Amino acid sequence: MAPLRFSANVSWLFPELASLPARLRAAGSSGFQAAEIGWPYAEPPEALARAAREAGLQLVLINTPPGDREKGEMGLGAVPGRQAAFREGLEQAVLYAKALGCPRIHLMAGRVPQGADRAAVRGEMETVFLENLRHAAGVLAQENLVGLLEPINTRVTDPRYFLDTPQQGRTPPARALCCPSASGAALGLTVPAPVCPQRQPSYRRLGAPTSSYRCCWKTKATKALWAASTSLKETR
Repeated sequence: MAPLRFSANVSWLFPELASLPARLRAAGSSGFQAAEIGWPYAEPPEALARAAREAGLQLVLINTPPGDREKGEMGLGAVPGRQAAFREGLEQAVLYAKALGCPRIHLMAGRVPQGADRAAVRGEMETVFLENLRHAAGVLAQENLVGLLEPINTRVTDPRYFLDTPQQGRTPPARALCCPSASGAALGLTVPAPVCPQRQPSYRRLGAPTSSYRCCWKTKATKALWAASTSLKETR
Protein backbone atom coordinates (compact mmCIF):
# COMPACT_ATOMS: atom_id res chain seq x y z
CA MET A 1 0.00 0.00 0.00
CA ALA A 2 1.33 3.42 -0.94
CA PRO A 3 2.21 5.83 1.88
CA LEU A 4 -0.65 8.08 2.94
CA ARG A 5 -0.40 11.65 1.71
CA PHE A 6 -2.80 14.33 2.88
CA SER A 7 -3.96 17.69 1.59
CA ALA A 8 -5.47 20.53 3.57
CA ASN A 9 -9.01 21.49 2.61
CA VAL A 10 -8.75 25.22 3.21
CA SER A 11 -12.47 25.69 2.77
CA TRP A 12 -12.74 24.08 6.22
CA LEU A 13 -9.34 24.42 7.85
CA PHE A 14 -8.05 27.67 9.39
CA PRO A 15 -11.51 29.30 9.75
CA GLU A 16 -9.97 32.08 11.82
CA LEU A 17 -8.48 33.43 8.59
CA ALA A 18 -10.91 35.25 6.33
CA SER A 19 -9.30 34.83 2.92
CA LEU A 20 -8.39 31.71 0.97
CA PRO A 21 -4.86 32.99 0.14
CA ALA A 22 -4.24 33.44 3.87
CA ARG A 23 -5.48 29.91 4.55
CA LEU A 24 -3.21 28.53 1.84
CA ARG A 25 -0.24 30.24 3.45
CA ALA A 26 -1.26 28.80 6.82
CA ALA A 27 -1.50 25.32 5.31
CA GLY A 28 2.01 25.62 3.92
CA SER A 29 3.32 26.85 7.25
CA SER A 30 1.69 23.85 8.94
CA GLY A 31 3.68 21.42 6.81
CA PHE A 32 1.17 20.49 4.12
CA GLN A 33 2.46 20.04 0.59
CA ALA A 34 -0.96 19.96 -1.09
CA ALA A 35 -4.29 21.68 -0.65
CA GLU A 36 -7.82 21.62 -2.01
CA ILE A 37 -10.42 24.37 -2.19
CA GLY A 38 -14.11 23.61 -2.19
CA TRP A 39 -15.21 26.72 -4.05
CA PRO A 40 -12.43 29.07 -5.13
CA TYR A 41 -14.64 31.31 -7.24
CA ALA A 42 -14.80 34.32 -4.91
CA GLU A 43 -11.07 34.90 -5.42
CA PRO A 44 -9.19 35.61 -8.66
CA PRO A 45 -7.40 32.42 -9.72
CA GLU A 46 -4.14 34.35 -10.11
CA ALA A 47 -4.21 35.33 -6.43
CA LEU A 48 -4.83 31.75 -5.36
CA ALA A 49 -2.13 30.37 -7.64
CA ARG A 50 0.35 32.90 -6.32
CA ALA A 51 -0.50 32.14 -2.69
CA ALA A 52 -0.18 28.39 -3.28
CA ARG A 53 3.13 28.83 -5.06
CA GLU A 54 4.53 31.03 -2.27
CA ALA A 55 3.37 28.49 0.32
CA GLY A 56 4.98 25.59 -1.56
CA LEU A 57 1.60 23.92 -2.13
CA GLN A 58 0.17 21.95 -5.02
CA LEU A 59 -3.55 22.54 -5.49
CA VAL A 60 -5.07 19.11 -6.09
CA LEU A 61 -8.86 19.50 -6.12
CA ILE A 62 -11.64 22.03 -6.57
CA ASN A 63 -15.42 21.55 -6.74
CA THR A 64 -17.80 22.58 -9.45
CA PRO A 65 -19.83 25.63 -8.35
CA PRO A 66 -22.60 24.84 -5.84
CA GLY A 67 -25.35 26.80 -7.59
CA ASP A 68 -27.60 29.13 -5.62
CA ARG A 69 -26.58 28.65 -2.01
CA GLU A 70 -29.37 30.95 -0.77
CA LYS A 71 -31.87 28.50 -2.26
CA GLY A 72 -30.13 25.55 -0.63
CA GLU A 73 -28.29 24.22 -3.68
CA MET A 74 -25.11 22.20 -3.12
CA GLY A 75 -24.05 21.19 -6.61
CA LEU A 76 -26.08 20.81 -9.80
CA GLY A 77 -24.98 17.60 -11.51
CA ALA A 78 -28.15 15.62 -10.85
CA VAL A 79 -30.64 18.44 -10.36
CA PRO A 80 -33.46 18.44 -12.94
CA GLY A 81 -33.83 21.68 -14.84
CA ARG A 82 -30.33 22.90 -13.96
CA GLN A 83 -28.38 21.24 -16.77
CA ALA A 84 -27.40 24.53 -18.43
CA ALA A 85 -26.19 25.96 -15.11
CA PHE A 86 -24.15 22.81 -14.44
CA ARG A 87 -22.40 23.11 -17.80
CA GLU A 88 -21.69 26.80 -17.25
CA GLY A 89 -20.27 25.96 -13.84
CA LEU A 90 -18.14 23.20 -15.32
CA GLU A 91 -16.63 25.66 -17.78
CA GLN A 92 -15.79 27.99 -14.91
CA ALA A 93 -14.28 25.13 -12.91
CA VAL A 94 -12.11 24.09 -15.87
CA LEU A 95 -10.82 27.66 -16.27
CA TYR A 96 -9.92 27.79 -12.58
CA ALA A 97 -8.36 24.32 -12.59
CA LYS A 98 -6.13 25.21 -15.52
CA ALA A 99 -5.11 28.54 -13.99
CA LEU A 100 -4.34 26.83 -10.68
CA GLY A 101 -2.55 23.83 -12.15
CA CYS A 102 -5.14 21.67 -10.40
CA PRO A 103 -5.66 18.22 -11.98
CA ARG A 104 -9.01 17.22 -10.41
CA ILE A 105 -12.53 18.60 -10.29
CA HIS A 106 -15.20 17.23 -7.97
CA LEU A 107 -18.40 17.05 -10.03
CA MET A 108 -20.99 17.75 -7.36
CA ALA A 109 -24.23 15.83 -7.75
CA GLY A 110 -26.35 18.19 -5.69
CA ARG A 111 -29.35 17.72 -3.45
CA VAL A 112 -32.76 16.13 -3.83
CA PRO A 113 -35.11 19.10 -4.39
CA GLN A 114 -36.70 20.51 -1.27
CA GLY A 115 -39.95 18.74 -0.45
CA ALA A 116 -39.41 15.94 -3.00
CA ASP A 117 -39.41 12.25 -2.10
CA ARG A 118 -35.98 10.75 -2.82
CA ALA A 119 -37.38 7.49 -4.18
CA ALA A 120 -39.86 9.29 -6.41
CA VAL A 121 -37.26 11.51 -8.10
CA ARG A 122 -34.33 9.08 -8.12
CA GLY A 123 -34.86 7.90 -11.69
CA GLU A 124 -35.14 11.41 -13.10
CA MET A 125 -32.10 12.59 -11.16
CA GLU A 126 -30.02 9.63 -12.36
CA THR A 127 -30.99 10.45 -15.95
CA VAL A 128 -29.92 14.08 -15.51
CA PHE A 129 -26.72 13.02 -13.76
CA LEU A 130 -25.84 10.61 -16.55
CA GLU A 131 -26.45 13.29 -19.17
CA ASN A 132 -24.26 15.79 -17.33
CA LEU A 133 -21.48 13.30 -16.64
CA ARG A 134 -21.31 12.30 -20.29
CA HIS A 135 -20.90 15.96 -21.16
CA ALA A 136 -18.29 16.41 -18.42
CA ALA A 137 -16.35 13.36 -19.64
CA GLY A 138 -15.80 14.94 -23.02
CA VAL A 139 -14.86 18.33 -21.58
CA LEU A 140 -12.41 16.88 -19.06
CA ALA A 141 -10.80 14.60 -21.63
CA GLN A 142 -10.03 17.58 -23.85
CA GLU A 143 -8.43 19.41 -20.93
CA ASN A 144 -6.59 16.37 -19.51
CA LEU A 145 -8.39 16.70 -16.17
CA VAL A 146 -9.85 14.07 -13.83
CA GLY A 147 -13.44 14.15 -12.61
CA LEU A 148 -14.10 13.10 -9.02
CA LEU A 149 -17.41 11.78 -7.71
CA GLU A 150 -17.79 11.96 -3.94
CA PRO A 151 -20.66 10.26 -2.13
CA ILE A 152 -21.65 12.30 0.91
CA ASN A 153 -23.36 10.60 3.83
CA THR A 154 -27.00 11.55 4.35
CA ARG A 155 -27.25 10.52 7.98
CA VAL A 156 -25.45 13.55 9.38
CA THR A 157 -23.50 15.57 6.84
CA ASP A 158 -26.16 16.37 4.22
CA PRO A 159 -29.51 14.53 4.48
CA ARG A 160 -30.67 15.62 1.02
CA TYR A 161 -27.50 14.96 -0.99
CA PHE A 162 -28.26 12.75 -3.99
CA LEU A 163 -25.03 10.73 -4.31
CA ASP A 164 -24.77 9.07 -0.92
CA THR A 165 -23.19 5.61 -1.29
CA PRO A 166 -20.05 4.22 -2.99
CA GLN A 167 -22.25 1.67 -4.78
CA GLN A 168 -24.31 4.48 -6.31
CA GLY A 169 -21.07 6.15 -7.39
CA ARG A 170 -20.04 3.06 -9.37
CA THR A 171 -23.29 2.38 -11.22
CA PRO A 172 -24.65 3.88 -14.46
CA PRO A 173 -24.22 7.62 -13.77
CA ALA A 174 -20.63 7.20 -12.62
CA ARG A 175 -19.67 4.94 -15.51
CA ALA A 176 -20.36 7.81 -17.88
CA LEU A 177 -16.93 9.07 -16.89
CA CYS A 178 -15.28 5.78 -17.79
CA CYS A 179 -15.73 5.98 -21.54
CA PRO A 180 -12.51 5.42 -23.53
CA SER A 181 -12.24 9.12 -24.37
CA ALA A 182 -12.27 10.23 -20.75
CA SER A 183 -8.95 11.23 -19.23
CA GLY A 184 -9.85 9.59 -15.92
CA ALA A 185 -12.35 9.34 -13.11
CA ALA A 186 -12.20 8.68 -9.42
CA LEU A 187 -14.53 7.90 -6.56
CA GLY A 188 -14.19 9.90 -3.38
CA LEU A 189 -15.30 8.64 0.03
CA THR A 190 -16.04 10.76 3.09
CA VAL A 191 -15.93 9.39 6.62
CA PRO A 192 -19.32 9.90 8.33
CA ALA A 193 -19.13 12.62 10.96
CA PRO A 194 -19.99 10.35 13.95
CA VAL A 195 -16.60 8.64 13.73
CA CYS A 196 -14.80 11.97 13.89
CA PRO A 197 -14.64 13.63 17.33
CA GLN A 198 -12.93 16.70 15.87
CA ARG A 199 -15.28 17.98 13.19
CA GLN A 200 -13.17 20.91 11.98
CA PRO A 201 -10.21 19.34 10.12
CA SER A 202 -10.68 18.01 6.61
CA TYR A 203 -8.04 15.95 4.86
CA ARG A 204 -7.92 14.15 1.53
CA ARG A 205 -5.75 11.16 0.73
CA LEU A 206 -3.73 11.58 -2.44
CA GLY A 207 -1.88 8.28 -2.73
CA ALA A 208 -4.60 6.97 -5.09
CA PRO A 209 -7.46 8.82 -6.74
CA THR A 210 -10.15 6.88 -4.93
CA SER A 211 -9.76 7.45 -1.22
CA SER A 212 -10.65 10.92 -0.01
CA TYR A 213 -11.94 11.10 3.53
CA ARG A 214 -12.62 13.59 6.24
CA CYS A 215 -10.80 13.54 9.57
CA CYS A 216 -10.37 9.82 10.18
CA TRP A 217 -10.61 9.15 13.89
CA LYS A 218 -9.00 5.73 14.00
CA THR A 219 -6.66 3.83 11.74
CA LYS A 220 -9.27 1.05 11.66
CA ALA A 221 -11.81 3.46 10.17
CA THR A 222 -9.28 4.57 7.57
CA LYS A 223 -8.43 0.99 6.58
CA ALA A 224 -12.11 0.08 6.32
CA LEU A 225 -12.75 2.93 3.93
CA TRP A 226 -9.66 2.16 1.88
CA ALA A 227 -10.73 -1.46 1.55
CA ALA A 228 -14.21 -0.38 0.45
CA SER A 229 -13.05 2.08 -2.18
CA THR A 230 -12.49 1.05 -5.79
CA SER A 231 -11.11 3.07 -8.67
CA LEU A 232 -13.71 3.63 -11.35
CA LYS A 233 -11.00 2.85 -13.89
CA GLU A 234 -10.98 -0.71 -12.57
CA THR A 235 -14.68 -1.15 -13.43
CA ARG A 236 -14.29 -0.72 -17.20
